[in-house]
Amino acid sequence: MTVTEPFAWPIRVYYEDTDAQGVVYYANYFRFMERARTEWLRALGVDQVALMQDERRIFVVTGTSAEFLVPARLNDQIVVTARLAGLNRATFDIEQNIYRDDLDGTLLLKGTIRAAYLDADTLRPKRVPASLFEENK
Repeated sequence: MTVTEPFAWPIRVYYEDTDAQGVVYYANYFRFMERARTEWLRALGVDQVALMQDERRIFVVTGTSAEFLVPARLNDQIVVTARLAGLNRATFDIEQNIYRDDLDGTLLLKGTIRAAYLDADTLRPKRVPASLFEENK
């Protein structure tokens, strides 16, 4: 896997994810995106628990945007993607899209997340290590 190609994480829409009409409640899309980001980092070899315990570093979301295009519904199989879209000194941007896993691959949501790399004790920004997103590390 490379950091430039999108990572894809499949998710099934359960009853608990929907409103009374069987449509995914808007805030739950952010939960789906969080799961995909966590699995993307894990696939890149980033152990967030070890990072916090051993190096005293954490990630926090500092900004997000989402364009809701088509609703997901109860029992839909969806795919959430995550891809590094930009890297700055202490922050990085992640492009995240959600698709219905059907023949058309219908795009349901287009989103971005900005995350900061912080000292776990002081909550002050720290430089993102170059090795964090290196390919083939």
